[in-house]
Amino acid sequence: MAVSECKVAVAPGAVEAIEETIAVLEEPGWTVREDLPSGCAWVVGYFARPAEAAGAWCRLAGALSPGWVAGTAEFRELPDADWAESYKIHFKAWRIGRRHWVPEWQRGTYRAPAGDEVVWLDPGMAFGTGNHETTRLCCERLVEFADQFRARNSGQRVGREKAKPGMPPGVVDAGCGSGILAVSAARFGLGPVAGFDNDPVAVRVSRGNAALNEVANRVEFFLGDLAMGLAGRQAGLVLANIQTDVLRQQSRELVQAVAPGGCLSLSGILAEELEALRKHFAAETSGWRTESRTIGEWADLLLIRGS
Repeated sequence: MAVSECKVAVAPGAVEAIEETIAVLEEPGWTVREDLPSGCAWVVGYFARPAEAAGAWCRLAGALSPGWVAGTAEFRELPDADWAESYKIHFKAWRIGRRHWVPEWQRGTYRAPAGDEVVWLDPGMAFGTGNHETTRLCCERLVEFADQFRARNSGQRVGREKAKPGMPPGVVDAGCGSGILAVSAARFGLGPVAGFDNDPVAVRVSRGNAALNEVANRVEFFLGDLAMGLAGRQAGLVLANIQTDVLRQQSRELVQAVAPGGCLSLSGILAEELEALRKHFAAETSGWRTESRTIGEWADLLLIRGS
């Protein structure tokens, strides 16, 4: 099946602002490409059908400042092979300690040190490779939770802290995108694991990535929004890499999904929005501790519930 591409030249000085706009719109088909030697930049989107591409550009164009757009939208149909090669260029392997996230097409050539863990990914048209700061912040929190969970009964130290006994099990990935967080959780030995998204393409891609990593029978992926996906669920770690206004609107549902002694990891937050969001969640989480980290213009917020 062909894929519809939309490509528009943009002002290089507007790249960061355009990336922020795309994140706020939560349009997973878009990416921004910049060629520093030539001083050129483009916003490029991939969609299942021409009508979807045209509609997505209409929405994005309406949110962009006119001065950011340097050309007219160009639409074309890409055969499967051309689409595959196009997005592969922009997905590179990366790691946190002894955990590696690697494109599936590098399975035959990538070599991780003995004893390290590898998560294989083919993101397709879903958001989430770890190459974006917001996903990486969530992956860091997931790695820390997995290490603490494994050590909880052994008494060994993880970093500077002794592992806490009785950490609640389970991981929920709210807005799973490519499934990177849920699949990683299962690969790291956590469970039960559930992930959901309101985009059927994301759910399909997530299930495919679970199969690539041989954890399809250990992760439940389903279609749903935050209210439906979190209803009746509690887990030791709830992950939500979603735009700030949605996190604020659904704060009660997110907080209620965290089991006693568990954590809520929020990302998709612009650094300038962090303190306002922290104050908002403080009203919902009396007595919970908070931590945050920043990578570039992006931040996360970790809320830790008492036992």
